[in-house]
Amino acid sequence: MRGAGRGRSAGTGALCVLAASVLWGTTGTAATFAPDVGPLAIGAVAMGLGGLLQALAAARRTVRAAPRLRAHRGTVLLGAVSVAVYPLAFYSSMRLAGVAVGTVVSIGTAPLASAVIERVVDRRRLTRRWTLAACLGLLGTALLCVAEAAHASGGAGGRSVAGTLVGTGLGLVAAATYALYSWAAHRLITGGIPSRAAMGAVFGLGGLLLLPVLVATGAPLLDSWSGAAVGAYMALVPMFAGYVLFGWGLAHVPASTATTLSLLEPAVAAVLAVLVVGERLPVAGWTGIVLVVMCLAVLTVPTRAGAVVREEVTRPGDVPARAPTTGS
Repeated sequence: MRGAGRGRSAGTGALCVLAASVLWGTTGTAATFAPDVGPLAIGAVAMGLGGLLQALAAARRTVRAAPRLRAHRGTVLLGAVSVAVYPLAFYSSMRLAGVAVGTVVSIGTAPLASAVIERVVDRRRLTRRWTLAACLGLLGTALLCVAEAAHASGGAGGRSVAGTLVGTGLGLVAAATYALYSWAAHRLITGGIPSRAAMGAVFGLGGLLLLPVLVATGAPLLDSWSGAAVGAYMALVPMFAGYVLFGWGLAHVPASTATTLSLLEPAVAAVLAVLVVGERLPVAGWTGIVLVVMCLAVLTVPTRAGAVVREEVTRPGDVPARAPTTGS
């Protein structure tokens, strides 16, 4: 019964992360409706205000958890700095390399970064199921990236190869910081801190760090109704609501699994870029989306025992009978 309960819990966590990923997948397309607003301003208003809203919503829980948060202040600070850097790199990547490439690189390589962090710091052995899913997801994201880079090299969309390469590099920075704040939040949550308090502390402090960037670059957001609407949407829907869902998910699945599940985001972003923005996606790109969907299926389809994402999550009070194995 305990194993079945963990399976249902992991399944709920996976669904929360997938729902958050769908919301995040809309951000690149939404940003295109404010072309006069720079990527730094978009990133600062989205994650900055979204983070502060999380902090306000979780204020009571955060105050009650303050002693435990202070005991883990290094992890909180690492997560907050990563939260501040991530959107600046992410939206700059999309502006330079395109919505599809920026999202694919930023999110697509995050599972590898998460796996390295968990392997080195937490000594977690990744399962065969996760490895298969990650391989499918990374191959899919690579195909998406290659397809868009080839499109850019033909001069489409007014992007240069150099811009695409710089954007790809910033996407890798975004991936690393995404993995770091996901790991930090998961570490706090599994250390006994309620998910809302952990996310409120990490994202609230990250939002404070982004305020100077917003003050310096955010004037264009107020120059038009479309700019203000985009800023409000980004802060309220994908960043506030999305990261509340993500925090719930991190309470039930490891950070490596959460970042792998969030590979749904680049697929959603690529489809929206084609349908709404008018970007073109070659056959290789659509093949990449199919592989990403297969990756998600491997991670979320229940096993014969009825569990979803069967990876051990150590919680306070749990005494594992043995170290996690590489089996599925």
